[in-house]
Amino acid sequence: MAREKFQTLTEQMFYILLCLQEERWGSEIMTHVQTLTDGRITIGPGTLYNLLEQFVTANMIVQTKTEGRKRCYLITQTGLDALDNEYQRLTTLTQHYQHLRMGKDTP
Repeated sequence: MAREKFQTLTEQMFYILLCLQEERWGSEIMTHVQTLTDGRITIGPGTLYNLLEQFVTANMIVQTKTEGRKRCYLITQTGLDALDNEYQRLTTLTQHYQHLRMGKDTP
C-alpha cells in the first residue's frame, strides 16, 4: 500500500517546516537549517525550492511576500500538524529503541 504524501518527512522537510514557524525568505531557510543542525544538513536551492513548491501546493505553507525573485514563506496549520505528527513518529521510534535496545522500560 502506498504511503500518503508527506505522511513521513525527510530530515530536510522537517527542518524546513520547523524553520517556517517564523516568516523567512528562501535563502534564510537554507542558512537557518545549516546553523540549527551545526552543518549536518545542507539544503541546496534546487531541493529547497522544489520542496517549498510542494508544500505550498499541499497547503502546508503559504507565500507571504515577494520582492523581485525573492519569496517569503510561513507555515500553516496543516504544516504544523504534519510537523507535530512527524515529531510523534520520531518520539515513538526513540521509545521503541530505548525499550528494546537499551532495556529501559518506557511506555
